[in-house]
Amino acid sequence: FGENPKRVYQDSKIKTRMNIAALLRNLLFKTKEYMEKKENGKDVPFNMQFEAMIPVLKKEMPLKCHAHRSDDILTAIRIGKEFDLDLTLDHVTDGAIIVDKIKESGYPCIVGPAFTHKSKYELKAKSFKTPKVMKENGILFSITTDSPVVPQEYLPICAALSVKEGLSEKDAIEAITLSPAKILKISDRVGSIKVGKDADLILCTSSLLDPQNEIKRVFIDGKPIN
Repeated sequence: FGENPKRVYQDSKIKTRMNIAALLRNLLFKTKEYMEKKENGKDVPFNMQFEAMIPVLKKEMPLKCHAHRSDDILTAIRIGKEFDLDLTLDHVTDGAIIVDKIKESGYPCIVGPAFTHKSKYELKAKSFKTPKVMKENGILFSITTDSPVVPQEYLPICAALSVKEGLSEKDAIEAITLSPAKILKISDRVGSIKVGKDADLILCTSSLLDPQNEIKRVFIDGKPIN
């Protein structure tokens, strides 16, 4: 949603936010129609695009919604509710502005990257304070670097800067470990230290969020590799 598709597809019919929403809604509607015809045993021509979207309609795969501005976030929520989809709200730069609507939707948020310039108008509200607002309102969220926009090795620094803006250290670490695992629906395997989970661990000299922290030992599948 927003400026990215407008910029990339500016020479085609995708020129406005209204068109972007209409095209997505049309795709989902046609996919639903195609899927129902197949399930009812009707002979329909194979359509690769619709086939790719069927797992989204069946909630086997989330719809990943890139949305910075508040109106784009609300559009994503409306479409998600209209078609009863699982989706994630990615970036949610204006999330603090409409936090009540996001909480009401029940959709998880992937916040960031805030460690960049405000390179376009829709990023004017970008802030490391957003994770704290999400936590205070009981919204499941994680922090992202949007790698390679910001290299992924700076994820702990992004979390640390959120702590500087009021998020607790515990919640910041959870936002880059357990919370993303919950959003990805793999928290039964990874994201926290628990018997039976995949045991990939690191031993550090200080807090994971300390920029001077050094990793001294690495364990993969429970076995030391250094």
